[in-house]
Amino acid sequence: MCLDKQTEFMQEAIRLSIENVKSGNGGPFGAVIVKDGKIIARGANGVTSTNDPTAHAEVVAIRNACKELGTFQLDGCEIYTSCEPCPMCLGAIYWARPDKMYFANTKKDAADINFDDQFIYEELELPYANRKLTTEQFMREEALEAFRLWASSQDKIEY
Repeated sequence: MCLDKQTEFMQEAIRLSIENVKSGNGGPFGAVIVKDGKIIARGANGVTSTNDPTAHAEVVAIRNACKELGTFQLDGCEIYTSCEPCPMCLGAIYWARPDKMYFANTKKDAADINFDDQFIYEELELPYANRKLTTEQFMREEALEAFRLWASSQDKIEY
């Protein structure tokens, strides 16, 4: 893809992040999804305006793109995001399976303004008993029934 188009797409993600701060709708984050050289979806952080902790710009953009395309995967798409994604958004991006991701600000830049996700990365490596969030497993055998049904289902859609 032409660098000028890539610049245009990143500028739009950055514009969304700036507008989001000015409007008071949420944090300083924006994202766009591109397919076939055109923006098909946009997203801006709406955590505080929607009372939804998952309403990060990348997740909003992914939801909008999947709705637009009528699919749960973003094959043939690229995502441009104003900041290096947090662990949740990075996971969502991997699950959505776009072809490529571009980002502007780094996670250190985000940490410098108190959006520090390092503690999540560290928590994921700890045994359950050592995590800040009390975590306890129980009723595994009962829950395995859903997995057995999934494994033997002929009607499932793999993802």
